[in-house]
Amino acid sequence: MRHKKAGRKFKRSPEHRRMMLRNLATSLFEHGKITTTLAKAKETQPYAEKLITLAKNGWDLNNFRRCLAVLTKKSVAFQLFHEIGPRFKDRPGGYTRIYKVAKLRQGDCASMAVLTLLPETEKVAKPAARPTVS
Repeated sequence: MRHKKAGRKFKRSPEHRRMMLRNLATSLFEHGKITTTLAKAKETQPYAEKLITLAKNGWDLNNFRRCLAVLTKKSVAFQLFHEIGPRFKDRPGGYTRIYKVAKLRQGDCASMAVLTLLPETEKVAKPAARPTVS
């Protein structure tokens, strides 16, 4: 039984799984959106959002090196710090969105999804004010 075992294994070794997530996150920042299986999109989402959180705090050598340790392309790390990070400066979290695709993958009937970065025009939803009980 897999009680209290977080994360998906994808039938891969830990090194292969880590490299797959690195490649997916790099492609997401490079192209703005990626189409992959739903399970891989759900695993990549927090991985990518942590990198955006590092980048939105501004240029810092330590944070830049931490991102370089994860991303596979140096040009994407520069893009993350100069374009993507400042775009989400005022946003407290939730920089990506997963859209489920209606078509299944033909080879193995895997459910597909599109993982995208939110556009600049997306507004932050403010929580509704709680009514006060007197």
